[in-house]
Amino acid sequence: MSKLLIIDDEELFLNSISEQLKLRGFDVVTRTSGKDVEQLITKDKAIDVVLLDLKMPDISGEDVLKRIKATRPEVQVVILTGHGDTESATQMAKLDAFNYLQKPVDIEKLVDVLNNARTKAKFLIAEHEEKGAKSTKSIIFQLVLAFGVGLIIYLLPTPEGLSPQGHRFLAFLMTVVILWVSEVIPIGITALLVGAGLVILNIQKPEAAWVPFASPAVMFVMMIIMFGVIINEVGLTNRILVGILKMGGRKLIPFSLFLCVVSSLLSTVFHDATITIIFLFSMMPVFHKLNITPQNSNNLSKFFTILIPLSAGAGGHGTILGGGRNPVAVDFLEKYTGVHIGFVEYMVCQFPTVIFLSLTTYLVIYLMFPPRMKEIPFEIQTKLPPMSKKEKGVAIIFAICFILWAVGDITKLHVSVVSALALALICGLGYVKFKTITSKFPWEAWLVFGAGVSLGTAMLDTGAGKWLADQFAPLLIGQSKLIQYFGIGIFGSFITSFMSNTAATALCLPIMLPLAQTLGINVKHIALILPAATTFVWLVIGCPPTLISYSTGYFSQMDFLKVSLLRSFSCVFIYALVVSIYWPLIGF
Repeated sequence: MSKLLIIDDEELFLNSISEQLKLRGFDVVTRTSGKDVEQLITKDKAIDVVLLDLKMPDISGEDVLKRIKATRPEVQVVILTGHGDTESATQMAKLDAFNYLQKPVDIEKLVDVLNNARTKAKFLIAEHEEKGAKSTKSIIFQLVLAFGVGLIIYLLPTPEGLSPQGHRFLAFLMTVVILWVSEVIPIGITALLVGAGLVILNIQKPEAAWVPFASPAVMFVMMIIMFGVIINEVGLTNRILVGILKMGGRKLIPFSLFLCVVSSLLSTVFHDATITIIFLFSMMPVFHKLNITPQNSNNLSKFFTILIPLSAGAGGHGTILGGGRNPVAVDFLEKYTGVHIGFVEYMVCQFPTVIFLSLTTYLVIYLMFPPRMKEIPFEIQTKLPPMSKKEKGVAIIFAICFILWAVGDITKLHVSVVSALALALICGLGYVKFKTITSKFPWEAWLVFGAGVSLGTAMLDTGAGKWLADQFAPLLIGQSKLIQYFGIGIFGSFITSFMSNTAATALCLPIMLPLAQTLGINVKHIALILPAATTFVWLVIGCPPTLISYSTGYFSQMDFLKVSLLRSFSCVFIYALVVSIYWPLIGF
């Protein structure tokens, strides 16, 4: 049950506003002081939104806000004050207040703001907490299953052509995959156990097992995700959203199609999880206006909550910046074959495919969950103040950074070096504190990236990749380029359904690269097909955007499966068709 905590020292106002909100269905808790707010929100976990006065005699609203965010950062705080100004509103926004309202306030406007705040709170709570505690029996069963499957594979006779070291690796890999899928232990812990397990089982030497966690590609992924935190902190994400809302209009099909395509295009530069969060929040007011909840979710809510993460994913391969799988593929190719793919070459080859995949994604989701509404039911407020100094500064630094990435073949500066310099400049100028970046950084996801690279390296070093390639090759030998590309793509999309797309790319490359000579395929082609194919997940657990959206509760795993299987096969085929025609035309 969700509760609203109202803190205001004016008792007459407190009683009046609480009664009005109770009549509108809110479960209200009131206090005339915020001194005990930490104990209150810790004891009563149902409190997810706080309506807070700014000026109080015993403790300021600013101090109360700081205490709330330090205790339970997922709780959303709406400031309601009669003593406000632009400066205090800006300060509250910096402290992560959800909204800032002036007394007197229209009650219906207040209800809308509180409902939006509640949606965001539920979203954050669902993102960081499991939906239900696993029973001891369930945990034991999943652990026994993971290690049991690994043990069975280990005890089987070593297949012909596979080394004992490679045999141990495949047994260990199956255990890791099941642990990641079941999440019986935190995925970050499993990622750390990857390095330890490779050493314990004598699959890799310590340096070979752990060095990939700090490879240039993994460090670049870390810094790109940090950029996402930064642009959100300074407010640039809001400007991106407002621009899209202004241009998209209210007609549902043009608006949703525009949202889909722009989401895909933005994800070629920004992390797809960041884009998912921005647009997911933008649609929540529409659901509230129509009284659509997770319990009575319909085609409209399912359509948007599935469309947003999948359209973001459809653009993630468009440039090297779009996701961790891209630099992993490029760096892996150069390290093990000596073949280099530059920033511009990568973008020229991949970016044009984004539009085709975005439109295919849209058509599949519209086919499965056609919304019955013809237009957005209300006007969306799109006014924003002029850009702040911080917003301008970060935008300029990011633009310079993008230019340096683009001319990397000339400057010889690795993309990770440029990113590190940009971060140093942003933090050095005080635009965003590094402590803020690290506190909001998803460290677990980054560890999984490192573990995926480590597993991919071990797969190649042990010969397991070559052995798997030998089993897979007969299915594609003698087929047309279209069928070969399609087969490689489907294999990648299946693998990524059980782990992060970066980890899947790192695992598939050692399997697929040995196929290149047998099939007569350019190794560059395989290195570009896999980052694209590992976008098309079959299961919700396949990538962060789908998990984020699933956590809102508006669609089930079965709803997602209805879309994902058709979308995966359709998009992989469209991608294979486009590149089999386009790449020869540009001489790639």
